[in-house]
Order: sequence, then structure tokens, then C-alpha cells
Amino acid sequence: MSAAKIDLNLFVVFDAIYSHQSLTRAAGVLHVTQPAVSSSLAKLRAVFDDPLFVRTPSGMTPTPLARQLIMTVRDALKNLDNCVTTRIAFAPAKSTRTFRIHATENAELLLLPKLLSQLATQAPACNLEVVFMDRREVPFELASGNIDLAIDAPLLSHPELISQVLYADEYCCVMRKGHALSREQLSLKGFIDSRHIHVSSRLSGSGHIDLALRSIGEQRRIALRLQHYAALPALLNRSDFIAAIPSSIATHWQLPSQPLPFAAPKLELRLFHHKSVSHDPALLWLGGLLRQVQTRDGAV
Repeated sequence: MSAAKIDLNLFVVFDAIYSHQSLTRAAGVLHVTQPAVSSSLAKLRAVFDDPLFVRTPSGMTPTPLARQLIMTVRDALKNLDNCVTTRIAFAPAKSTRTFRIHATENAELLLLPKLLSQLATQAPACNLEVVFMDRREVPFELASGNIDLAIDAPLLSHPELISQVLYADEYCCVMRKGHALSREQLSLKGFIDSRHIHVSSRLSGSGHIDLALRSIGEQRRIALRLQHYAALPALLNRSDFIAAIPSSIATHWQLPSQPLPFAAPKLELRLFHHKSVSHDPALLWLGGLLRQVQTRDGAV
């Protein structure tokens, strides 16, 4: 069959099914019904005389022919997208676009004030929506365009995502004014013997600090685990608890801080986008603005 007689939208459906290995999820990201996706797949099967995807316990598994086709299809779709986006200039001062970003809480605290200031100057009619969702969903939300960019830890990884370091933050230990540990250099024994507040967006599991302690055969007592930083200053001010947190967050509060008495890896946050938007002028501009506002503080 001649390519001129094939609906190119069928290849968009093919890419979505391949990426998500599910007709239901593909329908969701394409904002169409599942029967519409099934109909498109049936047409593609007729074109190629191949099932393309076979239903298995793990989902819609691509056939050898589908695996052979996917890179060619994606390159073609990318080239078509580039033809459109590269011809449409982005004018920040005139744009009314709403950008949607997945971001961790510490990224919000560090970047949002500076980003909003720059948006008010350079793109006053643009709007911003910041969300935090299940990390397992973020690659699919980026692929579907439901979110534009993501700022998160390196553990947010997927072969379809491109990332670069925004900043790498040292950890420090914070406590209330007058705390016994604030009067002299913090020792490892003092750190280990204290009761700790641990802040993590994850529901369970070890953090960077616990992994670093484990590497030297030590363990701390986590007396309280939180998912957000908002309550931390008030909790520390009313107790003898201590907390190991990123230095960039500690600078927002009037609390004594001490360097950690052991080596710990930096907290690295990356800026992620999907391969399909690598040439989107608006997102290139926003990504550049995020790097610009961060670089001014020299945190990386």
C-alpha cells in the first residue's frame, strides 16, 4: 500500500501502544476511546499483515516486526513534529501559555520564587501549574503532554526521557536554638544518639542519609517521618529532635545548622523532558530560564 493512502495518525497510535503496552493507557494519553485505539490497531495490522502487538500477562507485547518498525516510526513522527514546532516562534512577552511542571517540594522552595519573578518580567501573561505525582506516572504524563517538564531526583528515569542536572545540594543538620548539639561541633555520636525527623515524599524506604550511615555501619533513630517540610520548623522549635535536610531548604529558616559529621552524597535534582518535545521552542525557553535562575546561585 502506498504511504499516501495511510492515515499518519495510525502511527501516533502505534507509538502510544508501544510506549504503554496497553490499549487503555494509550487511549488515555491520546484522549480517545479504547475502541478507537483498537480500530486503529486493526487498520495497522491490515497494512502490515502482522498482529504487531500480542496480548500477554504483562500487557500488549510488540511482535518482532513492531520492534523493527518502532525507531523508524518515532524518527518520522519526530521529524514531522520538528517541521511544525521549528516554524512556530515562541514570543514569551506575548504568550498566554500555561506551563505544567512536576516538581519536588525542595525544588518548589528553591526555584519557584526566582522563576515567578522572571516570568513576571519576561512572560507576564504566562501561567504556571506545579504538581507532584506518583513518579511511576511521570514518564507517561510527559509523553502525553499532560505535564511539560519535571524536576526530580535521578531515580525518575525512563529511556524516553532526557535530563540534565539543575543543582546538587549538600545536606546539613538543623535543630532548635539553644539545642545542646548547637553549642559545639556536631559529632557522629551526637548525631546517632539523637531522635530524628525524616522528610521524604516516599511513603517508605531509606533516604540518602540512612544509606550513608549504613555504609559506615551506623543507624539513626527516626522518631518521626513526614512527607512535607512545612511543619518541620515548628516541630524542631518545640523539641530536641534534629533533622538532616538539604542546605538550600535550611537557609529559609532561622534555625541553627551544623555540617554532617560523616560523608553523604549530595541531593541531585534534574530537569526532565520527553524526547518528543526536544525542539519545542516554548519548553526550550522555559528550561533555559530554569537553568538560568538556578545558575545565579551557583548551587551546582
